[in-house]
This record gives sequence, structure tokens and C-alpha cells, in this order.
Amino acid sequence: MADLLLGQVIRFQGDPFASDDAAQTMEHGAVLVDQGRIAALGEAADLRARFPMATVHDYGRRLISAGFIDAHVHYPQTAIIASWGKRLIDWLNTYTFPEEMRFADRAYADDIAARYLDLVLARGTTTVCSYATIHPESVDAIFAAAQTRGMRVFAGKTCMDRNAPEGLRDTAQSAYDDSKRLLEQWHGVDRLSYVITPRFSPTSTPEQLAALGALWREYPNCLMQTHLSEQPDEIAWVRELFPQSRDYLDTYEAQGLLREGAVYGHAIHLTDRERARLVEAGASLVHCPTSNTFIGSGLFDMGLARQLRVGLATDTGGGSSFSMLRTMAAAYEVAQLRGQSLHPSQLWWLATQGSARALRCEGRIGNIAVGMEADLVVIDLASTPAIAQAAARANDLWQAMFPTIMMGDDRAVSAVWLGGKRHEPETSGGGT
Repeated sequence: MADLLLGQVIRFQGDPFASDDAAQTMEHGAVLVDQGRIAALGEAADLRARFPMATVHDYGRRLISAGFIDAHVHYPQTAIIASWGKRLIDWLNTYTFPEEMRFADRAYADDIAARYLDLVLARGTTTVCSYATIHPESVDAIFAAAQTRGMRVFAGKTCMDRNAPEGLRDTAQSAYDDSKRLLEQWHGVDRLSYVITPRFSPTSTPEQLAALGALWREYPNCLMQTHLSEQPDEIAWVRELFPQSRDYLDTYEAQGLLREGAVYGHAIHLTDRERARLVEAGASLVHCPTSNTFIGSGLFDMGLARQLRVGLATDTGGGSSFSMLRTMAAAYEVAQLRGQSLHPSQLWWLATQGSARALRCEGRIGNIAVGMEADLVVIDLASTPAIAQAAARANDLWQAMFPTIMMGDDRAVSAVWLGGKRHEPETSGGGT
């Protein structure tokens, strides 16, 4: 039987970075969910009359939205989130690499994968794009956990053949072989997508990058994810390791890792040539604001969202929160520091349809439209006394949403729907 969700509804008919009227809201809206998809959308009174046999879920003044999409995460870093501050390279050596060594143990990988997905579902995130570790078991773990929950998840084996501990290094050939086997096993199964995943140029030789570029040419419908220009000292390191390259982006481009479907995390310190090539190639960027401030990387230029597909991400665990609400707030703050004031509709877009576009799946998820997969989140816009008193002063829905964007946490998440089925989030009484 179909389900009819009633409440305030937000959807997008275009890109709010390109058009002031791209976002559409309905004060008394309704979304009909049937067989895992959105079957109808409209005013509550109209849909109740048209579908009298549907099971009604009346969320009152709560906001019904597409579920949040976290476009760049490292689920194996779940247990080390909020570790005391280091710069990027020190943080990798001190926290990340020792923790990722543990993922050779499938039982440990299963435990962390399950914990991670439950944490983000409790915060309204219905899709993630994750790095695993070099261990194939870590990919199996996150995909198996996603299958159990009915989540749409993108993930891939992280590949590194230098500048990493011995237990975290593969080779050009084994990276190709393992990635190909995992891709053929998982890509397109249920709601799962494999992503070719070199960690970043400093931990891959040109030979390994070339091998993964060759694999991507064999399977062009996959995404490729990696890191780009996160910190100045990282960029200087890349320059030493790749003296033949014009810039950081060229280390990927020379090996066939730049085109549509390329998803680069961070991209803070870009040269003019890199910006032009990213636009020309149709690549995607992912903004990771809590990570960029926590590790001291810099301030992303949100003006790029007018030229490129830009998504939003927590970057767990370099990022300091599992919540896309907190991530939206950080994105607003970072933009303010660059003299760029983001509208609530733009922030919400980045966490939903913008991230879906960055992952090239905007026709499936990230918006409320007929035919889309029914991944939805229901948000209480008065979840705490502080938020409620601010929202009560609002003159429109945008002003009512903004306090939740800036101060909301998992207490704001009233319900999560995955593939048309209600998922009961595990809440933890507030937090990141």
C-alpha cells in the first residue's frame, strides 16, 4: 500500500546558484510514496482526496525534504573523529593510517561500517560516497551494511603504493586487480555503486594512477574519487613528487583521471589553469567545510558552484561532525569569511541535489519529484527551545529553516525514509 507524507515540502526545479526561484516550497504539501519511489507530489488536500487508500503520515509543520547526501567521507575513520588537532600529513600518520590498518579484520570493518551508517542515518543522511581502506574486506563491509539498510551507497577500495605504512600499501597491479574484482562484484547491485579510488597523488606512483586510469576507461560509467589541493604543504609535496607535472590536477590528468565523473574532494588552493580544466572537463568538486577548518586547510571558494558541479560533505573523520546540518552551517560560515553570503536554499541544495549532481545521480536521488527514489528526511524546525524561539519569529519558510541549519543536530530529524520504507533512526540525544 502507498504511503502519503504530509507536511511542509521543499524541492528544486533548478539550481539556486543560477536562479533565484529554483527552490519551491509548499506549506501544506504532500508526497506519495509507492513501490520505493515518489509517485505524486502536490497540495495535501488534493492528494488526500486522490489517494484515499494511502497510509497517511501527518508530520504537521515539519519539513519534508530529500534525504541528505554526503559526497565525500572516510567511513573507516569513524572511531577517530575529533582527534586532537594536526595538519593533514601529520593527521594521516598519527591517526588515520594506524586506524585503517585494523580493517584487514573483516569483523572490525563490519562493526565500524554498521556503526557509521547508523550514525549518519540518525542525522538524516540517506546516501554517502565513501573511501574504504586498501583492504577489499573494507569495501565488502560497507556495501553489505548498506544492503541490509536499503541505502544507496558509493564506495571504493583506497589505493596507495607509496608514502604509507607497509600494511597499507598495495601495488599498481594489485590495486587494478582488486578494484576490478570489487567493481564487478558490487557495482550496480541493489543500490550500490563502485568508485575507483586512488587516495591522492602523494600516496600513488604515476604507475598506479595510470593503472587506475586504465581501469576507469574500461568501466567509464563508474565514478572516480580522490583528493585535490587541500593544503599548501600538501601541494608543495606533490610538486616534489611530480616535478614533470604542471600542477596538482595534472598528476591526475596525465594518467587519465580527469573527465566527467571525476569527483575531487577539497579543491581549495586551485590555480587558474586547474579551474579552467575542471570546468572544461565537467568534473565535480566536493566542499568539506568542517574538515577544512578543523585541520586548518583553508576556505573553499563557493563561487565555483556557478561553474562546476559542487557537492557538500562531512569528510568523516577529518571533518568534526557526522551531521549535514552542521556541515551546512560550516559552509555558511566559510562562505561568510570569503565575503559570499549563501541563501538557505543554496545550503539545502548543496546537501541534497547539489551533492547528487556531483555524484552524477541527480536523476535518482537528492530531490522530490515524481519517479525519484523515495529517500526522504523529515525535519522538525522547532527541535530545541533555542531553535523554536528563533523559528517563531520567521516571516517565511527560509527564515524558519535557517535556525535549524545553524543550530540543528540529530534532534531535528523526526523521520527517515529509505527507498520508500520508514527507517527508525537511532538518536543519541544531540551532538555532532
